[in-house]
Amino acid sequence: MNKYGLKIKDGGALDLLSLGALVHRLDPGIIPFRKATECLIHVSGGEYNVAANLSDCFRLKTGIAAAMVKYPIGDLIAERVRAMGVRPFYKYFEHDGVRGPNMATVYSDRGYGARAPVVFYNRSNEAAGYLKPGDFNWKEIFSEGVRWFHSGGIFAALSETTADVIIEAMQAAKSAGAVVSFDLNYREKLWKVSGGVARATGLLRKIVGYVDVLVGNEEDMQKGLGIPGPDVTSKSKLDPAMFVAMIESTVKQFPNVKVVATTLREVHSTNRHSWSAIAWINGKTYQAPTCELDVYDRVGGGDGFAAGFFCGLLTGMDEQEAVKMGWAHGALLTTFPGDTTMATIEQVQAFAKGGSARIQR
Repeated sequence: MNKYGLKIKDGGALDLLSLGALVHRLDPGIIPFRKATECLIHVSGGEYNVAANLSDCFRLKTGIAAAMVKYPIGDLIAERVRAMGVRPFYKYFEHDGVRGPNMATVYSDRGYGARAPVVFYNRSNEAAGYLKPGDFNWKEIFSEGVRWFHSGGIFAALSETTADVIIEAMQAAKSAGAVVSFDLNYREKLWKVSGGVARATGLLRKIVGYVDVLVGNEEDMQKGLGIPGPDVTSKSKLDPAMFVAMIESTVKQFPNVKVVATTLREVHSTNRHSWSAIAWINGKTYQAPTCELDVYDRVGGGDGFAAGFFCGLLTGMDEQEAVKMGWAHGALLTTFPGDTTMATIEQVQAFAKGGSARIQR
């Protein structure tokens, strides 16, 4: 299928393969951690979330290449991966019973009203950070037929070797004829401990040289790719003008990029957001409507958008409908606890067409 400036294969063993770190997120709800007495456990990972959403909601065939530790937390995560219907390609590590290696922990309370959510990490001795080129047999994996390959900036930031694993995988994906996507997902806390902005820019620019579909907002492009742009704090977050202005500069430097997409979110309070999305597809811009969200848990909304948008492109929707599919799924994902979807494709389709929250009988 030749569409959107992309060559998307019509079939294969996997519609999408992600590469990234699997993590578990501890969630005490609206209680801050210093007062928490119990937590929910969510399995997550920026790259994994896209694969999980595409499988569970959109009924596509997906996989995840990741590190996995042989201990109970690893078992818990692996069970959730299976439950979401995602095919695993694991590099296994043995746990020493004391220090690891570990599956990373993310701590995130939801906040409430005027009190913002708080996110912090324990990624000490994380197994994913030990991944290096040669750990996965990409030639064998892609020989089965993979239509789309996806990774992101969170995984790239983990260690001195993870960006090289991404590049190795992208080279194999290109050779196999897969579309390559990347979510810049610039996280200052992660890059600060692995070399800072300068290292981030150098590595991310190298990676984006292989990318067909780029996910990221104007701030991601400025900080992650070092592309000058307007002050991102000076205008409404719903104003697409800054994003559109950044695209011209970005694609001029990276002419291989055919699609760039991002969510647009104005945060009025922790539980009340205005939500939209926009995509630049092969030279034209498409924007979703703006809706008012009552947010239950905002974590994963961007990955929810990416999954719905990728589904639209993989299934040949017209450009506007693909953007609306991502926008609708990302919106619904914020109404559930956890980082991955609990929506059905029928709910997403209804929302994208302008459906309401009236009870379904």
